[in-house]
Amino acid sequence: MNKKTITDIDWSGKKALVRVDFNVPLENGHITDDTRIRAAIPTIQYLLDHGAAVTLMSHLGRPKGEPDPKYSMKPVADYLPFLLNVPIQFIKVTTGPDAEATVQALTPGQVLVLENTRFDPRETQNDPTMSAELGKLGDVFVNDAFGSAHRAHASTEGVAHYLPAVAGFLMEKELNYLGSALENPEQPFVAILGGAKISDKIAVIEALLAKVDNILIGGGMANTFLAAAGYDMGNSLVEAESLETAQRLMEGSGAEIIQLPVDLRVANQFAADAENQVVSVEDVPAGWMALDIGPATIAHFSNRLAGARTVIWNGPMGVFEYPVFAQGTVAIAEMLATLTDATTIIGGGDSAAAVAQAGLTEKMSHVSTGGGASLEFLEGKALPGVTALNDK
Repeated sequence: MNKKTITDIDWSGKKALVRVDFNVPLENGHITDDTRIRAAIPTIQYLLDHGAAVTLMSHLGRPKGEPDPKYSMKPVADYLPFLLNVPIQFIKVTTGPDAEATVQALTPGQVLVLENTRFDPRETQNDPTMSAELGKLGDVFVNDAFGSAHRAHASTEGVAHYLPAVAGFLMEKELNYLGSALENPEQPFVAILGGAKISDKIAVIEALLAKVDNILIGGGMANTFLAAAGYDMGNSLVEAESLETAQRLMEGSGAEIIQLPVDLRVANQFAADAENQVVSVEDVPAGWMALDIGPATIAHFSNRLAGARTVIWNGPMGVFEYPVFAQGTVAIAEMLATLTDATTIIGGGDSAAAVAQAGLTEKMSHVSTGGGASLEFLEGKALPGVTALNDK
């Protein structure tokens, strides 16, 4: 990674403005999963240990560009002392005179949390007036929010034009893992792609075809590939508008690289308690739908993964929210957990949730905190929040 990081700065007496990804799930004002908060703690702790005063900013949820109490950062500010063991200040504004005065009064070792950046409509518009106002809240900007790095917003990209801008430890780790997997992967290199839609992953498949030994395709997107290969998929989710694309991807070298399911767990309706059975891909009954890969596919995919040295996984193999249709996803997670000599990278989002659900997060080399950002990175796109950081 050729970007400056927090270790390139002398923090003594400086004020750090840190963009974190504290977009955490809340129920009745209580945090139900603190993974993203914990992921930012090493960066915050380093800054405090090296003499900085720290101001944290993040978005939470999707407020409509105006204050909405249910998306306030207050519950996060209340929770942080349990992880940092220092008192945390909170202010109900993101920019402006009150925010500037509060930041000015901070002394080394103190932490301030700003209100939700998306309470201001200028955030998502990447409005330079907001970026300039944020620039008054620190001496150096630290971006540790990989999950938002693919968005050019005032708090991720815009503010970097007004302050020296460096990466935090989480951002650095994400870029190093994903970057080395793409630029210099140990072979064999296997990608596992799942999730509902092929349209979301076309660019990823195209980018990976030249780099990987195999792409294992499961989840809803496999239905479109199977339909393109001539199988009758019954009532399965099939993207008609992507059939030609799927066919094109499976031609030439893609025919060797892309591996599809050989059997499926199908159901008579989309429900947790639906009647279900395992059938070969040739025998999907009329009116039934594929909701998971079957045991023969698990064996086939596991066989392809057995000798892998680099694995990237993005998207579940089935409707893993329903236990009966989570078997394929859990089996793949368990297989990856056995690959102790391989670099296993989980691309955030549902895949990360599935690995966590299986209790296997610690067994993976790296679990990304950014689903959308990791997808765009795999496509080879420049991430605005990364591009804006200062080069080494």
